[in-house]
Amino acid sequence: MTKIGVFNVGFHRYWPQFPGLRERLDGYRREFEARIAAPGVRVISAGLVDTVDAGRRAGEYFAAQGVDLIFCDVTTYVQSAFVLPVAQRGNARMVLVGLQPTPGMDPATATTFEQLAHDNCTSLPEICYALTRAGLETDVIFGMLHGDDRAWARIEDWVAAARAFRALRDARIGLLGHPFEGMLDMNADPTAFSALSGMHVDMVEMCDIAHRVRLASAAEVQDMKARIEEFFVFPEPSADAIAGRATPEALEWSARVAVGLEKLVNDLRLDGLAHYYRGLEGNEYERIIAGLIVGASLLTARGVPVAGEGDLKNCVAMLVMDRLGAGGSFSELHPADFREDFVFIGHDGPGHIAISNEKPALRGLSLYHGKYGSGVSVEFKVKNGPITILGLTLDSNGRFKFVAAEGESVPGPIPATGNTNTRCRFKPDMPTFVERWSAAGPTHHFALGTGRQLRRIRNLASLLNVDLEVIAQ
Repeated sequence: MTKIGVFNVGFHRYWPQFPGLRERLDGYRREFEARIAAPGVRVISAGLVDTVDAGRRAGEYFAAQGVDLIFCDVTTYVQSAFVLPVAQRGNARMVLVGLQPTPGMDPATATTFEQLAHDNCTSLPEICYALTRAGLETDVIFGMLHGDDRAWARIEDWVAAARAFRALRDARIGLLGHPFEGMLDMNADPTAFSALSGMHVDMVEMCDIAHRVRLASAAEVQDMKARIEEFFVFPEPSADAIAGRATPEALEWSARVAVGLEKLVNDLRLDGLAHYYRGLEGNEYERIIAGLIVGASLLTARGVPVAGEGDLKNCVAMLVMDRLGAGGSFSELHPADFREDFVFIGHDGPGHIAISNEKPALRGLSLYHGKYGSGVSVEFKVKNGPITILGLTLDSNGRFKFVAAEGESVPGPIPATGNTNTRCRFKPDMPTFVERWSAAGPTHHFALGTGRQLRRIRNLASLLNVDLEVIAQ
């Protein structure tokens, strides 16, 4: 549950001078609180802060409640000395919000009472000065309480970032097997993830999933098969010699593995899973890993990202994109088209099938290129429209860094190879984008999501105290 702290401000000397003003301002705060309340978001209200002591109490209250973000609703002029203690003691980032209750006063009838009820920007510079002197970061949003899409979009961006921040604080990410051998960008230090946000990396053994796959009952497997057959389409063989129809045996095995994978995630209370394991000569472990793709796609679609090739960093990026409401499909750069200025983005294996506007396809692959085993694989593309890609990488000092870009998913066919693929276009042009993206030093995997998410990612990076490099928007 994401916890958002809210308080509004005022000057205690106003109340006896202007009866009813305090009540008016408290009403504006309650309206603000009602507007940001949503499923999965709990609003923690500290009420009105109008003295230094009230600010100290509010900050300590927010800290005790463990809030993820604090909104200071600047409902009238306030001395900065009242606000600073909230930020110092609240143990969370504070965002200043000044929302004027009307588009403007009528000078012919304006009163001092109404001026004070509209003084939503007067103290913003003063508060920012105090926070800056104290070394505390903030953001400022100024607009109208009603009918201001710009201001409320910025507020909602912060709420979304707080949701992702809370998800990372509470996350349990499983690591099954190890990173793909030789992919140096896949290597990761699990302790670094705990240091980043407080998440926990749970080491998962092949025995853990194998045991649950073996225990899957016939009824559970049949139920999973029915879910798969309802969710996917099964196209005819393509021009690719290794991509044929999914056989009944391969589908049965994928359903059994999906049951075991779902049980593993539920039993260990995992919010995400990164996996890779080679197996050998068709043994049980090789067959289990080869059969994970369908179950991994189903889990990713329900908000439990599953990242292949042992990529913990991209599992976290996928979790972020999902909690921002953008999906987050396991992806990498695929071949480009210089004629139409786009690059295919996708991956062999699983994807976030919930962010497509058409049914995903299942194909039977006689081999997984560069890997061991064979089986059923997912083919789909992300719906057309705005997209954002997000990578989580490490810089030369070993610090986490986000790399992100906004672009477009454009119409057109994709290769019938049993892989996820989306035609993606980025500014200023495709070759320049690829050059700039690569030069930023990301991992070769990233999370592909829908919509324009850079503002929310920038907010999250600020909450996590990590750098963000934007390649295109």
